[in-house]
Amino acid sequence: MSLFAQFTFNGLIAGSIYALVASGFSLIYGTNKFMHFAHGISVAIAGYTLYSLFSLAGINFWFAAILTLVASAIFGLFMYRLIYLPLQNRNASNAVLLIASIGILILFENLIQAIFGADVKVIDLIEVSEGLTYFGATFTPLQIIIILISIILFFILSFLMKKTRLGRSMRAVADNKALAEIVGINYKKVAAYSFIIGSIFAGIAGILIGLEQNLSPTMGTSLIIKGFTGAVIGGISSVPASILGSYLLGLAENYGVWFLPSGFKDAIAFGLLFIFLLLKPNGLFDLNKGVKQ
Repeated sequence: MSLFAQFTFNGLIAGSIYALVASGFSLIYGTNKFMHFAHGISVAIAGYTLYSLFSLAGINFWFAAILTLVASAIFGLFMYRLIYLPLQNRNASNAVLLIASIGILILFENLIQAIFGADVKVIDLIEVSEGLTYFGATFTPLQIIIILISIILFFILSFLMKKTRLGRSMRAVADNKALAEIVGINYKKVAAYSFIIGSIFAGIAGILIGLEQNLSPTMGTSLIIKGFTGAVIGGISSVPASILGSYLLGLAENYGVWFLPSGFKDAIAFGLLFIFLLLKPNGLFDLNKGVKQ
C-alpha cells in the first residue's frame, strides 16, 4: 500500500508540471493550429530568469517571480510577433512553422548553455528538510504547493475560457477561424493573447521546477516532449483533455517504474506517445471541437 501511495503522489506531482506545460501548448495549438514546440524553451527561460534575478542578483523572491512571469509573457509575444506572424503572413505551411519552432528551441537552449554553462543550477529558496508522511507516502510541503497551485490555475484558466470575452473569442477561433473573423473577431489579436497566456503557464512551470528540482539548458526539450505526450493522450485540441492526459502520463510513468527501472520513465512516455499517435490520434477525451472547456 505504501508503494502504491508513493507512486500515486509522485505521479500527481509530475502530472501537475506536465499539465502546466500541456495546457499552454494546447491553448496555443487550438488558436493557431500548428505545433509550437518552442513552448518548451519558455519553461527553461523562466527557470533561468528566476535563477538570475533571485540567486544571482539577490532580488526578493516574490518580486523576482513576478518579473519572471512578465518576461515569460513578453517572450511568448516576441516569438509570435517576430517569428510566427511574419511566416503566417507569407502563407507559410504548418511544416515550416514546425521547423521554425524547433529552431527557436535549439537556438535558445544553446544560448542558455553559452551564458550559464552546461552544469545544473539550483534555486536555494527552501531549505532541505525531512518530508511529511501520510497514508504511506512521503512528500515535502513544496510538492503539495505545486499540486495545489496547478489545480487553482486550471480553474482560473477554465473561468477565463468560459466567462470572459477573450476566452469566448479564443474558443470561437479554435472552432472556426474563418467564421470568427466574419463576426468581427481579430484573429491575430486572439492568437497573440494565446501565446501570452500559454507562455505565462510555461513560466509558472519553470518557476516550480526551479524550486523543486534543478535547472539545465536542455530541460525545455524534455518538458515539451512530456507536455506534448500528455496533450496527445488527452486530446491536443482540448485544454481540459490535455490536462487530464498529462496527469495520466504522470501516473503511468510512476506506476511503470513499479515494475521497470526508473530509467524507463522516458521510454514509457514515448511508448504511450507512439501508441496514441497510431491508434487514437484524437486522444481519450477529445471530441474534435477545438478548445473546449
